[in-house]
Amino acid sequence: MQGLDLAQFKALLVRPVLAQIGLAGAAAVPLVTGTALVESGLVWLRQNGGGPALGLWQMEPATHDDCWRNFLAFRPALAAAVRRVGGVDAGVGSAGLLVGNLAYACAMARVVYARAPSPLPAGTDSVGLSAYHKQFYNTPLGAADSQRNAALFAQAIAA
Repeated sequence: MQGLDLAQFKALLVRPVLAQIGLAGAAAVPLVTGTALVESGLVWLRQNGGGPALGLWQMEPATHDDCWRNFLAFRPALAAAVRRVGGVDAGVGSAGLLVGNLAYACAMARVVYARAPSPLPAGTDSVGLSAYHKQFYNTPLGAADSQRNAALFAQAIAA
C-alpha cells in the first residue's frame, strides 16, 4: 500500500500546524507524525474494517467531541487556535472534519496528547514515543502494539 510521503507530511503539515496552535516541540512533532503512521499508515481516512475512527489519526468521534467538551471548552486560546488552523468559524468543530481537513485532524490529535498527565518523552526516543502513544492515544485497551510500533516512530523521527 502507498500513502503520503512521510518527510513531506511531517515538514509541510505536522510541524507548521503544531506551531500554529502553539503545541510544537522536539517531541510533539515526531509523536504526532508517528501517531498518524501507526494509526492509518498515512493511507486510511476511515477505520479499515468499518470501525468509527476517522482521518489519518484515526480519532473516534466520541474522542473528538470529548476533547471539545472537557478540554478545549476550558482553554479558549487553544480552542481558538484549533478553530483557526482548521478553518472553523465558531463553536465546536465537527468530527467529520477529521476526514478531509488534515490541519484540523492534526491539531486535534495534538490536543489528545495535551490532555495527558505525563510529560512527553524525548523526541528521539522511538520506544518512549510508542509507549506514550499506546498509553494516551490508543489506550491500554486498544489494538496498538508499542513494541512493534517503535519502528514506525523511529521512521517518524528520521523523516
